[in-house]
Amino acid sequence: MLAAVASATPLFRTLLFRSVDARVNEDLLEEAAEFDDVYNEWLASDDPSFETLATAIHDYVTGELPEDDNFLIAILDGEVYRSNPITLPDAIQPGSELYSYWQRLDDDVQGKQSTNDPNVGRVIYVVDTLVVDGTTRGQFIIAHLSAGERQEALAGLYVFAEVASGLLLVAFGVAWFLTGRLLQPVKALATTARRINETDLDSRIEIQGSGELVELANTFNAMMDRLQGAFDSQRNFINDAGHELRTPITIMQGHLELMGDDPVEQAETVDLVLDELERMGRLVNDLILIVKSEHPGFLRLETVDVADFCTDLFTKAQTLADRNWRYQIDTRAKIVADPQRLTGALLNLLNNAAQHTQIDDTIELGCRNHEGQVEFWVQDTGEGIPVSEQVRVFDRFARVQYTQRKSDGSGLGLAIVRAIAEAHGGKIELASQPGVGSVFTLSLPIEQWVPLPDYQESR
Repeated sequence: MLAAVASATPLFRTLLFRSVDARVNEDLLEEAAEFDDVYNEWLASDDPSFETLATAIHDYVTGELPEDDNFLIAILDGEVYRSNPITLPDAIQPGSELYSYWQRLDDDVQGKQSTNDPNVGRVIYVVDTLVVDGTTRGQFIIAHLSAGERQEALAGLYVFAEVASGLLLVAFGVAWFLTGRLLQPVKALATTARRINETDLDSRIEIQGSGELVELANTFNAMMDRLQGAFDSQRNFINDAGHELRTPITIMQGHLELMGDDPVEQAETVDLVLDELERMGRLVNDLILIVKSEHPGFLRLETVDVADFCTDLFTKAQTLADRNWRYQIDTRAKIVADPQRLTGALLNLLNNAAQHTQIDDTIELGCRNHEGQVEFWVQDTGEGIPVSEQVRVFDRFARVQYTQRKSDGSGLGLAIVRAIAEAHGGKIELASQPGVGSVFTLSLPIEQWVPLPDYQESR
């Protein structure tokens, strides 16, 4: 902005002076045209003599009222015959360089001459030669001194410079204020970035307003959410793995330290160690599955016909335990899902139901449309889950207390079901009553479906 104002000032001065000179030239040419009319009228008269020319010039010069800083000068036979105003500045009075130049002219001339006199400035002139009987007898000069006009122009330039400086200061102030507000998200980003470390990932940028920098702040906050999620997932994985693996390691270490030379005792110890290692392997696989569910590429999606999928799943479920198995299909929906992951989640629910029911209990698998989603449910008539335990059953390593039968799993089954449901954009819900049974409902969004109102299959 400073460079623009600095370059605009001399440019404005040049253009202003050029405009003034153009206007002065136009005025001088108009004055010369008026004199030419008088001169031509003299030439056309009955007596175009030197005396009548002098009389015509006298009448014209004394009768005109020149513009400010304009001078009318009539030179006859090398001498000033008449001038208006009468007093001439030093730069154009007889004896001056410019006056001597005018005296020698034999042709009409238009020009300008710079002087060293600040009160005169540049002399802009138009010269008409006066010819009597084919002989040049004098010159008629219309001259303008540019100092006055330029002083007025410079006064305007000074006003422009003052106004421009004031506007520049105001613009600096406004720019300072607006830039501070505009770059506030960047400052907040830098401050937040300096505050973040491996033990503190909770800092976020406060979002206000709109614009590209606010979008940058939103992007930064979203990135921090992903980083915090990744760190939390890693921390939970390490904590969970350390907690759950400590017990089998302790058991194996204790039995190996106490193992004697008795072959029977050694065989029992080896069986126990192998069993614990197998349990550790399943635990690690389950933990890895939960961690993978939070990353892209966890699902291999394809279009799944829900009715056919449920029928195949029911066939697999009947091999889990000897129960009164039932299934109900009330949908013809097709969804986009990973059939392998979905099968694993529902088999988890079915196996969980089998572990907490008796041989004469009923386990039902079903699927239906409900409010734009497909719902898979697993319902049993088992012992149910106490209300106090229902809140935490989907947490990692959560095991239901006060139950008649203890699960032999790792406590990750329902956590895996929830992870698979959320990876599909769905959810898992529980409704249970002790002594009555439980219903687990897994809901997934429908990609496309064709309803058949009369279709319902139940066995």
